[in-house]
Amino acid sequence: MSQATETGDVTGTKDKDYNLIWFTEQCLSNALRLETYIQDAERDGDNELAELFRKAQSDSRKGAERGKALLRSRMSG
Repeated sequence: MSQATETGDVTGTKDKDYNLIWFTEQCLSNALRLETYIQDAERDGDNELAELFRKAQSDSRKGAERGKALLRSRMSG
């Protein structure tokens, strides 16, 4: 049995809009999760790992900010 792809008919939200909202939420969630990972690495004295997680957290924050800006411009336009 094949499953139809949801294109906004069920949720009322177009795929691309949902995808942008999902992306932004995931970036924010990832930034929060990585804070725990950074603390764990620091607690164990693993500065190399902590730095990797800090870089990933920074990238997640950047993605979230870009997603929020795009959402803001689309909602006001």
